[in-house]
Amino acid sequence: MEKELDQVSSCIRLFADQVQIQVCKEILDENDDAFTRLSQVYALAGNDARLKILYLIQQQNELCPCDLSDILQMTVPAVSQHLRKLKDASLVRTRKSGQTIFYSIIPDQADVINQLFIHIPNPESIAV
Repeated sequence: MEKELDQVSSCIRLFADQVQIQVCKEILDENDDAFTRLSQVYALAGNDARLKILYLIQQQNELCPCDLSDILQMTVPAVSQHLRKLKDASLVRTRKSGQTIFYSIIPDQADVINQLFIHIPNPESIAV
């Protein structure tokens, strides 16, 4: 703790803009929930397989674990485990059609998920 204080007090600025500091603190406080949510999304998307799963679902609107398994060349149980984490984090939802479960992005989460892929060229969606 003492070392941390030494680092803080070793700042070489001549003047601390207290108004700016206070405004920045207030902005962070007001947006605390958004920062927490973004952090959770980025932590989940930090896994290569989950990032690809989110991308594919975003592009295709909905996919089943078997399709994702074939596309990603992963086992269905492995894909299902990733989907479970995404569902638990309220990023994807399910729709059952007969025996098949389809996963799609929860509409309220689309904006934050779309931001993950702004640097990836957006190909035309393949209609199935």
